[in-house]
Amino acid sequence: MHHRYDVLVVGAGGAGLMAALYAAKGNVSVACISKLYPTRSHTGAAQGGIGAALGNVQEDHWEWHMFDTVKGGDYLTDQDAAEVFAKDIIDAVYELEHMGLPFSRTPEGKIAQRKFGGHTRDFGKAAVERSCYAKDRTGHMILQTLYQQNVKAGTTFFNEFHVTDLLIEDGRCQGLVAYELSTGELHTFHAKAVILAAGGYGRVFKITSNALTLTGDLMSIYYRKGLPLEDMEFYQFHPTGLAKLGILVTEGIRGEGGILRNDSGERFMERYAPTIKDLAPRDIVSRSIITEIREGRGVGRDKDAVNIDLTHLPREVIEGKLAEITDLARTYLGMDPVKDLVPIQPTAHYAMGGIPTNLDGLCLSDGSGGTVEGLYAAGEQACVSLHGANRLGTNSLGDLVVFGRRAGIAAAKYARQVEYPDMPEAGDAQRESVDLFERLRNGSGKENAAAIRKELQESMMNNVGIFRNGKDMAAQVDIIKELKARYQGVTVSDPSRRYNSELVEAMELGFMLDCAEAMTASALNRTESRGAHDREDYTERNDADWLKHTMAYKNLNKADDVIIGYKPVALKGFTRAFEPKPRVY
Repeated sequence: MHHRYDVLVVGAGGAGLMAALYAAKGNVSVACISKLYPTRSHTGAAQGGIGAALGNVQEDHWEWHMFDTVKGGDYLTDQDAAEVFAKDIIDAVYELEHMGLPFSRTPEGKIAQRKFGGHTRDFGKAAVERSCYAKDRTGHMILQTLYQQNVKAGTTFFNEFHVTDLLIEDGRCQGLVAYELSTGELHTFHAKAVILAAGGYGRVFKITSNALTLTGDLMSIYYRKGLPLEDMEFYQFHPTGLAKLGILVTEGIRGEGGILRNDSGERFMERYAPTIKDLAPRDIVSRSIITEIREGRGVGRDKDAVNIDLTHLPREVIEGKLAEITDLARTYLGMDPVKDLVPIQPTAHYAMGGIPTNLDGLCLSDGSGGTVEGLYAAGEQACVSLHGANRLGTNSLGDLVVFGRRAGIAAAKYARQVEYPDMPEAGDAQRESVDLFERLRNGSGKENAAAIRKELQESMMNNVGIFRNGKDMAAQVDIIKELKARYQGVTVSDPSRRYNSELVEAMELGFMLDCAEAMTASALNRTESRGAHDREDYTERNDADWLKHTMAYKNLNKADDVIIGYKPVALKGFTRAFEPKPRVY
């Protein structure tokens, strides 16, 4: 089946819906392709808030927000992106309010704001209330609001479609191929512009806050074309996931006054970040928790967690502003945050790296400014390098709306100026997808996808987790090569095409292996510690040699080989610049 639209958006989370909405406002035909029904997208799991220097509760300025973003990213953040973001997010939050998003309110009726990790006033002197929130369901409210606006704007949705290939010829994107879950058919989509906004790849780890659908599909497909993935070594572990489960516990729980305690009840963050304590950036808090556990001060049967303490807060705060996480703790752990200490541990949460883009979301083909014509990306899938080596809490939702909007505007403008690109015949366009499905459905191999996936997730958690070293990562490179070889022998037990979840999961495993390959090679190559990349054998940040972005390319001439290149960091914004300094909190 063949479809034609001026602009195609892949992914219906916050970035995809914002991009689709603004493309639709540009008087072009727009379709949005999603694995899920849009309001089930993973943006709905974001709880704590969206950071913007509104100054509704206390004095705040965009320059302070820009500084925190650059410092939080351990100075690998591109400062032009940080400046655009810190300015644009203010208007974007008010725009969401005008669309109908039900933000929590101050007594005066303004958008309420609370403290969040790494956000400070006066360039780091003290914590500031910057996070705009809707109780602890902010991402859910953003999804609902943007979906309603897209329905109003006339966006066409293709739900439960899985993209299997991007069609790129002579440096221009022509469209894509997607598998329809309900019929088992392959569809070819012809477009002037394509925007990729399909989220991250956290399922490569055993303990993760990410939904089952976050398997890095479009990152992998981009990488298979010989195009680069940027800064894949930087993966954030959120410090507070429910113990054993990885379910996200919002940073807002600490913004409202929650305290991290070890087995003796000590508020241990006072030792690691004396100024802002529990509100330090996520990479620092995660490493602090793991250090407490390693040194024997963990809690629980296996001593592999610490506690978050809310018992000193009023019940109305816990059940009002933190309603969702209170319900999750009661449901999954049988604990009541009103009276119980809740055990938490770090959980794989967010990819700082991804498909490299410029400030308008146009995808980059190399580290020297080359681009892929007609192809854009936004959100966690993309790397405009707003987050550098470590993302600040609340900047993810901000990234979605600011750079999703910019990508939608740019793609619509481009689509109005060009004709449709030449398109291969349907059989040629779908050949790679057909070959993949035939191998998985009708191959003779005996390998099991679930077993390979389990080995991948456990080994990535052990060898490329919060603390890293060269020996473990070199071993992981070999493990991934072995798993990729075994993947070629995967055949599903059920060859049917309709609603075949086993087939989908087998296909997704291939995408996960690619992302893990690029991530591990990039991490092994970077011989320093910076942000979320913490090496026990190279413990210091090394600006002289490593103040640069990694660009990982798949070697199309040699199987399982990664070529590493680099891209310079933008060390100046348009009006402000912050020199790299030691990151002290």
